[in-house]
Amino acid sequence: MCNAHRVTSEPAPSADPGAGADLVALAKVVARQRAEMERLRDLAATSAVLERAKGALMATTGCSPDAAHEELMQRAKAGNRTLLEECWLTLGGLVPPKGAAPEPEDAIRSTAAAWEPGPAGTRDLADVLGHVGRDLVGVGSPQELAGCLLAHLAPEVGANAVLLYERLPGGGLELIGHAGVNATLATQWHHVPPLRVTTLDALTTGEPRWLEDIATDRQRYLLIGDPPERWLSRAWLPMPAGDSAGVALGVLRRRDGPFAPRERELLRAVARLCAGRLRAFDAPQEGTDEGIAQTVQAVFDALPGATVLLTPLRAASGVVEDYRIDAATADAVDVFGRAGRDMVGKHILESYPSVAGEPLWLGYLDALDTGVPFESEPFAYQDVADGTLVTATYSVRAAPLGEGLLVTWLRHDPAERQEQRLSDVQRLGNLGWANWNLVTQEITWSPQAYAVLGRDPAHGPVRLERLPDLVLPQDAGPLAHAIAELVRHARPFDVPFRVQASDGVRHLRIVAEAVTEPDGTPADVHGFMQDLTAQRSAELALVESERAMLLQRGVLQAERALAARLQHALLPLPSKPVRLAGLRIEVAYLPAQSGIHVGGDWFSAIELPDDAALFVVGDVAGHGIGAVATMAQLRFTAKGMVSTGSSLTGALARLNQLLLHSRDSRATATLILARYDPSTHVLTWAQAGHPPPLLVRRGEARYLQRPGGMLLGASASPVFESAEIRLEPGDRLVLYTDGLVERPGEGLDAGFARLADAVRAHGCGRPGSLEALLGAMLSEERRDDVWVLDIRMPLEGE
Repeated sequence: MCNAHRVTSEPAPSADPGAGADLVALAKVVARQRAEMERLRDLAATSAVLERAKGALMATTGCSPDAAHEELMQRAKAGNRTLLEECWLTLGGLVPPKGAAPEPEDAIRSTAAAWEPGPAGTRDLADVLGHVGRDLVGVGSPQELAGCLLAHLAPEVGANAVLLYERLPGGGLELIGHAGVNATLATQWHHVPPLRVTTLDALTTGEPRWLEDIATDRQRYLLIGDPPERWLSRAWLPMPAGDSAGVALGVLRRRDGPFAPRERELLRAVARLCAGRLRAFDAPQEGTDEGIAQTVQAVFDALPGATVLLTPLRAASGVVEDYRIDAATADAVDVFGRAGRDMVGKHILESYPSVAGEPLWLGYLDALDTGVPFESEPFAYQDVADGTLVTATYSVRAAPLGEGLLVTWLRHDPAERQEQRLSDVQRLGNLGWANWNLVTQEITWSPQAYAVLGRDPAHGPVRLERLPDLVLPQDAGPLAHAIAELVRHARPFDVPFRVQASDGVRHLRIVAEAVTEPDGTPADVHGFMQDLTAQRSAELALVESERAMLLQRGVLQAERALAARLQHALLPLPSKPVRLAGLRIEVAYLPAQSGIHVGGDWFSAIELPDDAALFVVGDVAGHGIGAVATMAQLRFTAKGMVSTGSSLTGALARLNQLLLHSRDSRATATLILARYDPSTHVLTWAQAGHPPPLLVRRGEARYLQRPGGMLLGASASPVFESAEIRLEPGDRLVLYTDGLVERPGEGLDAGFARLADAVRAHGCGRPGSLEALLGAMLSEERRDDVWVLDIRMPLEGE
């Protein structure tokens, strides 16, 4: 709904409450009198038309008045029409002979005695109603009715649109038919709430409402239209007239001005004529449909299975409100036990109310709309019969048949469901049950038992004592012993065994127990056999995998021990700080805690022939014996080249060539070379892709700007540069490998910042300071080796 702001206030009530009550009572009396007058007028018009139609039949067939009346009644019933509609149809079918003079006004014209031709039309009103009545016979829905009325009323009363509204139980209105308005307006005004509208007013009072002055009318009512000024005059008539009206006929015109007396009478007569047709929409098809149902029932009586014929019961708007069972087979039984013809005539929602809105109900509607049969998944239906909850599981199929539905269903029996579940459990668990009756010698195996044993069902089951004949010889003894104990002493058993099947050896188990007589003698044995081949294969594979893992771990641990001994021999770790070229040197090493490999990290701190000092910190990529071997090669080569006079950058270039032409050409390494001249206190250094040294001077920590240089083994023609820094008394320079600053999930910048903070907080030189630094920097689990070389220039006098 829209334009709610157009609703205005009700007409002002009287200031005197007593006077208001009298006016209300008087209005009710007037409304009853008007309704009674309308009823008498309808009766008079119907009587006149009936007598006219009877006379026409008597004249054409020569029958008596009673026979003519009976003929009209039978025709109306057969055509599902009202008697008045049949009379108009009979009169409309009379065609005067060619050239014959028109008949004088008689009984038909007497029904419109006061009707005079108006400006909107000049045709005789009886002729108009005859044509309307004849066309109403072919109308099948309220929507078609609206179109039919617009076609007849447009030339007679100047109608531009026709609307049909049905009163809802809640007091509002629903549009059930329209013509002359677009789909947008129809959707916008499809539902009208119980407000002050002329449509609802006409239905409430049972009197027509003529809206002929839009300026005045819009002050009293909510007018339909967007905008309302499009329809300058309009009329709303109840169908049928009086308090029982349920549908309102709206005639909308674009021209203003009042409805002429002829137009008003014509609209009243059309409303009376259409009221019967609206009732026919809701009435059951007692003719053809009843005959179809009887025919279908005769066929159903000879058919097996559960099948019913459902006829949809529709509202005036065409919406399916319920279904009626019109035929049923003898085998059709519902959840309450009603069977066959006992179900005929029952309504679905009255008998089975819980299906409303469920997938089954929606499937019925979809089958009617699309013509495609509907098939449901199995579903459980629950209801209460005589205070007891009843439950059943069904699968339903609904197929269109004419205007109805042919519905068949299958009720799933609980015993069948249990049997199916047992079969599913055996199949999914790869097991089968078996039973041996020791008294009658009767043997029963499930189909899955044959499949588990790999035995052809055509060969039948075997006796319990012959079961060991089916297994491998090495497993036959334990199984035969378990069976003997069960048969003699009723001792249950769970025994694994193997059988030779077409697809190879199968690993099975059998679990069995005995049912004994009162004296304890075993009388019946039941149990199951299960195929454990897949499980056993997985267990064997797991054992083999664990064995391989243990072997590999032993190899790796031996390799680690060897690498550790080699590393220790190559890199002896000083137990206390040492003096070198006037500098105080302290070294710390922590191996990785995760994994079992030794890394390729190393350091060197040696005195050169010219009394200078050489400091090296490096890291070979990878772990294990190979990394340690490459580390040793680089360490000794670097010391040898620098000791023999090579520059730092030249040494890096030769080390790069060494890696490129080594046995493992994919090996890479990072490196820092630093040469300290004690005479000038200048430290010259170069690097190959290694983290920068950290300088601490007068309490401030900063990282040295790295000179150019990429990691060794990455390029055949790298460029290496060197840089210098003059050390001052009290300076501290920290060289380290990347394991000190790297943490999983953390960037290097965060690691560098953490190292600077830790160095400031734990000044070196004091006992335990380097251990405290490492403790603050490293997490509980280290993934890489860590070497730290702490170089400190003592103060004067130290």
